[in-house]
Amino acid sequence: MTSSTPLKRTPLYPAHVAAGARLVEFGGWEMPVQYRGILEEHRTVRRAVGLFDVSHMGEFEVEGPDARADLQSLTTNDVATLAVGQVQYSLLCSPDGGIVDDLTLYRV
Repeated sequence: MTSSTPLKRTPLYPAHVAAGARLVEFGGWEMPVQYRGILEEHRTVRRAVGLFDVSHMGEFEVEGPDARADLQSLTTNDVATLAVGQVQYSLLCSPDGGIVDDLTLYRV
């Protein structure tokens, strides 16, 4: 990415700016790194609630008769337990069992 290439912004960008976010470049996106400070944000999340903008992350659909079996072989949690409308946080594994990335599975 060159300095002449504009950074992408998520749909929540105006809300981040309005909330006083300190924005940084992250993978070609202009993303918030913090708002009022790490300690205050930590306390707020522990006592109340917090949100994390993941709209810059990719998504894909896995479908077909082998979808469940394929996901079962690629992730660390039991995808067979997911009912329609449920979400599961898991890890994506390489063929040798190493961790490639974390992901969120949605059964629709």
